[in-house]
Amino acid sequence: MLAVAKRKSRRATCAVARAAQPIAAEAIGRPRGKLAVIGIGPGDPSWRTPEASAALAQATDVVGYGLYLDLLGRAIGGKRLHASAIGEEEARVRLALDLAAAGRSVALVSSGDAGIYGLAPLVFELLDGAASADWGTIELVVCPGISALQAAAALAGAPLGHDFCAISLSDLMTSWETICARLEAAAVADFVIALYNPGSARRQAHLAEAADIMLRHRSPETPVFLGRNLGRNGEERQIIPLSELADADIDMLTVVLIGSSQTRCIDGDPPRLYTPRGYFDRAAP
Repeated sequence: MLAVAKRKSRRATCAVARAAQPIAAEAIGRPRGKLAVIGIGPGDPSWRTPEASAALAQATDVVGYGLYLDLLGRAIGGKRLHASAIGEEEARVRLALDLAAAGRSVALVSSGDAGIYGLAPLVFELLDGAASADWGTIELVVCPGISALQAAAALAGAPLGHDFCAISLSDLMTSWETICARLEAAAVADFVIALYNPGSARRQAHLAEAADIMLRHRSPETPVFLGRNLGRNGEERQIIPLSELADADIDMLTVVLIGSSQTRCIDGDPPRLYTPRGYFDRAAP
């Protein structure tokens, strides 16, 4: 029975009816799907934000690179897991979007922060291309995580205390010429530099070339922090001079922090790095 008579306008028709009995809304149609793009941090559960943990707990489906799902362990127990291999990032994101469009509550996970060399930019790139109208119905949230450079900096001391930048040495999607130009500019500007993806079996020479670029502008004694498997089993930390970086034993699980001309090393067990902000250089009032 209509409670309010039907009314029409040029763009819409509206009528209000009274049901004979209560209606269970959850049993009608399909619920709105949700996609949480989550940065799970470096790996240690204590480095995962409460927001990320809550989004994982609420998810029905978890999509991610197999290693990252393994790192989550019991946090995703009992959920539908959709693991894929490295290099399948676009397929992974499309699957997450499709699952959410079908009404699921989906967690798409990246290590570190999802917006820093993670999957969040690819999510928005695909949405911007509007490949599927159903994707537009999704509730979308991005949950920040502790990035690899933050974890490395905390374990090293405080090397990011002044201006810094991050550069990936992977040339899969960025030309090596462009990467070298960015390294040169960052070196000239005297940024502390975080290097992601510093080396792999296919890219043996890139780190050495990056080190050569740095040495054209910085002292060979400039401190460099190497952090591998941070927050995971097999964690390794080392401080070396820039002159030894080209021959350093690194892989894709390593983050490299190259100090600026102002970065200092404090002796101790372990030694610590810091980059002063300049508090004691300010002129007295």
